[in-house]
Amino acid sequence: MREKARIMDATAMKRAVSRIAHEIIEKNKGTSNIVLIGIQRRGVPLAKMLAAHIGQVENVTVPTGTLDITFYRDDLSLLAAHPVINGTDIPFNITDRDIILVDDVLFTGRTIRAAMEAIMEVGRARTIQLAVLIDRGHRELPIRTDYVGKNVPTSRNELIAVHIAPFEAEDCVLVLDMTDGGKR
Repeated sequence: MREKARIMDATAMKRAVSRIAHEIIEKNKGTSNIVLIGIQRRGVPLAKMLAAHIGQVENVTVPTGTLDITFYRDDLSLLAAHPVINGTDIPFNITDRDIILVDDVLFTGRTIRAAMEAIMEVGRARTIQLAVLIDRGHRELPIRTDYVGKNVPTSRNELIAVHIAPFEAEDCVLVLDMTDGGKR
């Protein structure tokens, strides 16, 4: 795979997260009933970034949790014989709360379907909303985002790579070409 384009740098990512935070506050008429749940892996640091921005604006601490959807995936049998489990940690009651699910990239919608199924086993939320940094299209399920940092039309031969601490040294979003040698 080769880098085809750098579509966001660290500054653009921070700006997108800040905008999404303000949209969440506005849509929910404040923060009194919201909780943020990041989908493992890269949705977790994004949820923490959103919580920090919302906290600065509203002078509150927004409950934040993590969700591992591994066992809810519809392709679990296609994964490695021993898939990596990152763990779910939702240390608060979600019943009657407005949940903001946070992920890095929205693609087919299957990850979000699995996340909603996992959330419903934890409790009965009042609403489930979705915030993603990148929406790349190619939906296979009727899933849409409520908050998006950037819409990036892609081909199926491209991959969106979100680089974010603590997983990478530099925060950025790349489009990678997955075709043979990157040539077309």
